[in-house]
Amino acid sequence: MNQILVDFESIPWENPAPGVRYKAFIKGNQRLRLLEFSDSFIEPDWCIKGHAAYVIDGEFSLHLKDGIVHLKKGDIGFIPAGDEYGHKAVLEEHEKVKLLLFELI
Repeated sequence: MNQILVDFESIPWENPAPGVRYKAFIKGNQRLRLLEFSDSFIEPDWCIKGHAAYVIDGEFSLHLKDGIVHLKKGDIGFIPAGDEYGHKAVLEEHEKVKLLLFELI
């Protein structure tokens, strides 16, 4: 039977850097990630991967090479892949954010 329900409760957290953790579900070339960021997260380089994101909780600024977009709970964002769409997430002090990311891998 094909897996339809994504049970994030059964997936362990991964901690790739200070201030960020995630759970990933992968099926074929698609990945869903439940991410939690805190204000101690600092993105060292511009991310050039494509994402679609749903903000579950919190708010943050997405710094783009040509401006800043503010995202808050309930917002949906779409960032195409590529250098011209480079982006960095920036959180205010004491802020936490929970996102659901949809990605092609």
